[in-house]
Amino acid sequence: MVRVHTLEIDPPVANASCAWASDYDQLRELYDSPYTGAVTTRTATLDGFTESEVNQVVFMSSSTTTLNSYGYSPHPLRLYAAWAKTLLTAPSPRGQLPSKPIIISVTSSKPDDLQEMISVLRDLRSELKSLGADPTLVAIELNTSCPNIKDTPPPSYNFASLRPLLQVLSDAYLSDPSLAFGLKLPPYLYATCFHDVLSTISSFSHHSTSSSVVVANPIAFITCTNTLGSSLLFTDQVQSATTTSSGFALPTPLGGLGGDAIHAIALGNVYTFSTLINQHPDLAVRGIRLFGAGGVTSQAAARRMYHAGASVVECASLLGTLGAKGFELLVD
Repeated sequence: MVRVHTLEIDPPVANASCAWASDYDQLRELYDSPYTGAVTTRTATLDGFTESEVNQVVFMSSSTTTLNSYGYSPHPLRLYAAWAKTLLTAPSPRGQLPSKPIIISVTSSKPDDLQEMISVLRDLRSELKSLGADPTLVAIELNTSCPNIKDTPPPSYNFASLRPLLQVLSDAYLSDPSLAFGLKLPPYLYATCFHDVLSTISSFSHHSTSSSVVVANPIAFITCTNTLGSSLLFTDQVQSATTTSSGFALPTPLGGLGGDAIHAIALGNVYTFSTLINQHPDLAVRGIRLFGAGGVTSQAAARRMYHAGASVVECASLLGTLGAKGFELLVD
C-alpha cells in the first residue's frame, strides 16, 4: 500500500489517463479489478473535446507500443463527476462502501475554466460526504502535457503558462488541504527542464505565518511520462493499418508514442525527478510522490519503474492491448 497525501493506493498500480478509460463501462471494469489500486479517467475538459476521424490509435506489430492522435475526452467533466459518484457510492456485495480512489484527469489552458472545473469536483466531494462516502477518494490530476492539440503547446513545456494553472490548484488547496492534486508531465530530454519544473512547483509551497518552516505543497504527485509527441510510424510497422497512399499509420500523420518504445525515456524521467526530489531543500517538495508511466507492460517493467523511484506505476498501452486483465501481469 502506498499513501499519497489523503489517498491509499493498494496495490500501487493504476491506469494512466487514456482513451481506454473514456466511458462508464470502461471505468467500471477498471474499478472492479482487484489488480488496480486506483483508477484514472481519460482527461476531461469542461464541456468535452470535439473528436473526428483523424483521432485514432495504432498498435505496433513488434512490441506493446502505441501511436495515437487523440486529444481529450469527448465527454464533459460533469459526466465524469456523475460516473465517479456512482462508482464511489455503490456498495459491494458485502454492503461495504468503495475505498479505491478515483483520479479525475482534467485540463485547461484557461485559469478561469480550470477554477470552474475544480469547483465541479469539490461539489462532487461534498455530495459524496453527504451520502456517507469518503470525499477524499476523489483526486485531481492536471494534464499539462498532451502533445496532440493543434496550436496549443503543452503548458509543461512553457513554464510561464503553467504557473497561472498551478496558482488555481494552490488556491483550492489552501481552502481545502485534503485535496490531492497531481501533474501529468511530458517526457523531458534535458536537465534544465527537471529543475525548472521543481522550481516552479516549489514556489507554491505554503509556509506557516510564524516561521519559515514549510507546511505543505499543493502537488501531491507527479505522473511521468505522457506520450512522446511528433512521433511517426508507417503502415508496415503496425497491426491492421489501412493502406494509404502516404504510407503513414495515422492520418495526422504525427502522434503521441507510448508503451515499450518510450520505456527508457520514462525510466530516466522518473529517476531524475526522484533524485532531485529526494535532494530538494524544500521539505514539502520531498513529499511529492511519482507515478511512473511509459512502457509498463510487464512485471519486469513495473519493477524497473519502482526501482527508478516510482511509488505507483501506471499503464495505458497495455490496457489498450489486453484490456483490464492486463493489470494482472503487473502485480506480484
